[in-house]
Amino acid sequence: MEKHYLTPEGKIQLEEKLNFYKTVRRPNVVKRIGIAREFGDLSENSEYDAAKDEQAQIEAEISEMENILLNAEVIDTKNINLDVVSVGTKVKLYDEDFDEEVEYKISGSSESDPKNGIISNVSPVGKALIGHKKGETVEVKTPGGTTSYKIIDIQI
Repeated sequence: MEKHYLTPEGKIQLEEKLNFYKTVRRPNVVKRIGIAREFGDLSENSEYDAAKDEQAQIEAEISEMENILLNAEVIDTKNINLDVVSVGTKVKLYDEDFDEEVEYKISGSSESDPKNGIISNVSPVGKALIGHKKGETVEVKTPGGTTSYKIIDIQI
């Protein structure tokens, strides 16, 4: 089974989202299905079809969240080794191709947010950086080509 890395905050947020889906979204869509049934012939009832599609999506998302929480490993920032890049660390890099510094926080896939500098440990950049030390240069193969990063600093 795939292990899902979560920060303590990320676990709480996911638990809250799961609770919202179970206690608010699920009952709301059940009501919509009931109302749509009252419109008559289900074979030509677009409201019913849309509500059933939404119900299937909600159930799939609930199942996915439950699976993540079941297989979650919560990252204990007190025990992170700052000698190497790992899940839970923030990494300052020098992008040799663009001659600029960038900073990424390495997280589990369920918490990644690349637009805000939070990348997954299974993304091309995250996967390449894991296990490397400050001062090392890492070649990263991405869909856009190969990029070189020098690790400037590792912190929490």
